[in-house]
Amino acid sequence: MAPNPHREPSFGVVCDVDGVLPVTHVRRQLGRVGALFNRSPRDRRSVLGMPNLVRHLAYSDLEPAVFYLTAAPELSADLLTDVLTRSGYPSGTVVPAGGDLAPGWLVGASLAPKRAALDRLAERHPQLRWILVGDDAGPDPELFTDFARRHPDRVAVIALRQDRLQPKRVREDLPGVTVVAAPNAEEILPHLDTSLHLRPRRRAAVDAWFLGAAERGNDATRLRAWTTDNTVHPLVHGRTYFATLAEALAAAGRGDTVLFAGWRADSGQLLTDDGPTVAEALTAAARRGALVRGLLWRAHLGAFGYHLEQNRAFATDMAAAGVKVLLDQRIRALGSHHQKAVVIRYAGRPCDDVAFVGGIDLDRGSRDDARHHGDSQAESPDEVYGPTPARHDVQVALRGPAVREVEDVIRERWDDPAPTTRLPWHVVADRIHQSPRTAAPLPAPDRYPPAEGTCAVQLLRTYPRRRPAHPFAPLGERSVARAYAKALRRARRLIYLEDQYLWSVDVARIFAAALRRSPELQLIAVVPRRVDQKVATRAAELGQREAMAMVRAAGGTRVQIFDIENDEGRPIYVHAKVCIVDDVWAVVGSNNLNNRSWSHDSELAAAIIDDERDPRAPDDPGGLGDGARLFARRLRLDLMREHLGCEGDAELLDPDRAADTVRARASALDAWHAGGCRGPRPPGRLRPHHFGHDARPPARHRWLTIPAYRIVLDPDGRPLGMRLRRAY
Repeated sequence: MAPNPHREPSFGVVCDVDGVLPVTHVRRQLGRVGALFNRSPRDRRSVLGMPNLVRHLAYSDLEPAVFYLTAAPELSADLLTDVLTRSGYPSGTVVPAGGDLAPGWLVGASLAPKRAALDRLAERHPQLRWILVGDDAGPDPELFTDFARRHPDRVAVIALRQDRLQPKRVREDLPGVTVVAAPNAEEILPHLDTSLHLRPRRRAAVDAWFLGAAERGNDATRLRAWTTDNTVHPLVHGRTYFATLAEALAAAGRGDTVLFAGWRADSGQLLTDDGPTVAEALTAAARRGALVRGLLWRAHLGAFGYHLEQNRAFATDMAAAGVKVLLDQRIRALGSHHQKAVVIRYAGRPCDDVAFVGGIDLDRGSRDDARHHGDSQAESPDEVYGPTPARHDVQVALRGPAVREVEDVIRERWDDPAPTTRLPWHVVADRIHQSPRTAAPLPAPDRYPPAEGTCAVQLLRTYPRRRPAHPFAPLGERSVARAYAKALRRARRLIYLEDQYLWSVDVARIFAAALRRSPELQLIAVVPRRVDQKVATRAAELGQREAMAMVRAAGGTRVQIFDIENDEGRPIYVHAKVCIVDDVWAVVGSNNLNNRSWSHDSELAAAIIDDERDPRAPDDPGGLGDGARLFARRLRLDLMREHLGCEGDAELLDPDRAADTVRARASALDAWHAGGCRGPRPPGRLRPHHFGHDARPPARHRWLTIPAYRIVLDPDGRPLGMRLRRAY
């Protein structure tokens, strides 16, 4: 909802934007560079939520006039307006304080020109009371307090983002003026609301939670912002997914289309106990007349712990049956195509069209079930997880208009005219193995399938910025990260996570801000007992330790992190990528909670909001009018019941009671193990998560291995300007 243009405002917002612009003066840029190397769990500085803070004020009941103050020269006004609009700030007037030339802006000498510009604003708008927004790394503390003293009764609030490691104190002896300060916008907002007596405006749930078209940050894609009237079914565990996929592929024949994208595929992986295998199911559909095409990451050699040989063998097996599979390396050199999706379009039967999205590849080791004894076809034993490692994972089946959206994700990559790889040694190997390096055009897609259900679905992706650029994401896309950031702004009572890694400080910082903003918010996370890195395991654990320390510092006992084991006490590898917020917004996908997934690799996730509500109490856990949505709540309850051994939902519906139940059952199981496993085993599978190495690592790990881990294992693919501002 936009401000009313016909109402004469009584408030004005002045936001000093020099602290949030990609290009700023030298001293501030040096400070940003220093922040890149700060890994403290208490360093919560970020500009990520600032557009939302200004929008929150602009669209509040105050309906203020909005001004953007900068020390940049006058001639930059149009450019800055465009930059702010693309960054998500609401419409407003840019107020350049630098005149025709602004040499002082380059070195941060901007106090005097900004003071003059602010005085001119006050003179032109004598009816306005001011809300002054800035940060403490520039002149804003002196500028705003001086303005408040010289214009008594004209300033309502001074809000400062603390951008310095040692925050600059602001004198609070200003009559009638409230001073608010915090390291990020999420922590500032509640204090602003209290000071200005603001109440959030009611918005449609989908619009409040999902990214708008402009918020995706990628105008080149053919994807819609989101689709409605879809049916979504969770497929928990690989065995459930594979059986459903086998049935859907068996129904594909002449005139139908089967498209898939994956990180890995193994020809011999069984889809059901009696077959078919993955290769048999796909090639049988092709022999019946279906068009079958696939994209697999090219991968690195097995000697480095990867699976190039398996993916190449799969592509060769498919080619023998007339199925073209591209080994796709159109990604950054150390990146991967990590999307996992299958689309089946049935000619003349659009109501049967189906798409699968989530964390499960068509590979060996993925076909486990709720008993968690593992997949008998697991490729290799593991010293922690056993001879057939148990795996917990989640996929979703989509029917309705969202099917076409998943199809378009695969088509965009397929239609990329760039060769599948440019590295000379890859080209030679592809010619030796006769691997296709370009794709023949696909037939035109069918229309969107008809409405099927009650769920709105938004597809979220990660693509890095690369050369040559992806035609469908020339500047990259980070809608996964942006969607998490937006959803977490509305989190009030419970964030439920299942994730393979959870090990990046930059990701944890967003969760930490939500925990500090909302004192009733609980976070329950389920992760693997040990990360699966073949190399640099200690470094990966240290990265995870940093991230978990940040959320624990923010939430204290409200943060609970667990790993899981089966009924025989064998650890279960958590490969799921699931997040559920306040039983409203649920996301299932291929992305992990780390920098690699949020900025560097290709990823695909489906965010889901069900239009149907669950009437059971609490019927509005977040208290924002969104209710409890059926899909999100059912998925959370299904997962928690399995992990806790609960028969019903009574102990899990209320967020606080659910958190207490989780804590009590995990503690009971831990005590049983500590007591030598005597007596009946307590119900449940959750164990408090501990690290294998509790001691502070030696210097060689901190100064050598950790930088290598951040470059190779968990690289940051954001443009430098975004990294410096801690934005996505």
